Amino acid sequence: MPLQAALREVADDIDRRFDSLLAVPDDPRADLYRAMRHAAIGGGKRLRPLLVAATARLFGVDRDCAGRVGAAIECIHVYSLVHDDLPAMDDDDLRRGKPTVHKAYGEAIAILAGDCLHALAFEILADDRTHGDPYVRAELIQCLAHASGPAGMGGGQMMDLEAEKTSFDLPTVTRLQAMKTGALIACSVESGAILGRVPPEGRTGLRGYARDVGLAFQIADDLLDVEGDEEAVGKALRKDGDAGKETFVSLLGVDRAREQARLLVEQAIDHLHSFGNEADLLRDIARFTLERDR
Repeated sequence: MPLQAALREVADDIDRRFDSLLAVPDDPRADLYRAMRHAAIGGGKRLRPLLVAATARLFGVDRDCAGRVGAAIECIHVYSLVHDDLPAMDDDDLRRGKPTVHKAYGEAIAILAGDCLHALAFEILADDRTHGDPYVRAELIQCLAHASGPAGMGGGQMMDLEAEKTSFDLPTVTRLQAMKTGALIACSVESGAILGRVPPEGRTGLRGYARDVGLAFQIADDLLDVEGDEEAVGKALRKDGDAGKETFVSLLGVDRAREQARLLVEQAIDHLHSFGNEADLLRDIARFTLERDR
């Protein structure tokens, strides 16, 4: 499937799932659900659900199962954005071209919306509609919990907060981004393989692919922060530089950073050498990390 068609298909599928999961109740929780919908529906690249779907297709996984796992991972990604945007963290007013949740609904509801999206992710994965095998569901839950916590995204965010107080060298920035951004991308690819019942020892190439795509994605983000258009990106840019944070671009320069991202994409594609045309969508996703404008 061509990449743009796959992106549209997955984005529409995720929006439909959130629309159903987050139907607004006629009771005092209504604004909480509205805030969750504000964060989760519309906009965003849906890269993580696409990675789940593309990997799951390699192993003939049911599309609905892959879609449910993609929605769960997207819940974690969206919750992290809601909390990152809060005044106590990045203090952003704009996300995906619209007001951040705390601007639209207030800080208290934004915190609750993020907490509830986090909980919803694991509710989805624990449901037997996601997969009939409880061992598969348990492994999916463990994978996402690890990627979300102190050894993954949460730990990377803590390092990012510390980056405002001290200068990080390139290995430290690489570790930070491998946790903050890369862990959830890696979990997306791993989850597709878990759904396909691929044993851990059979996932080495996919893990290498995910690691390199995750770092390339972050370097591209750093380049967009320096060179991008705020209207196209849909959020404030150049905040890392203003906060004194070291990034791949500040440490390498624009040209070296872009070359490093290109090399990472090539490496990612090389990790798929054992697959044939069925992995072309994963290859296209790797190339997309450098071509996007948001």
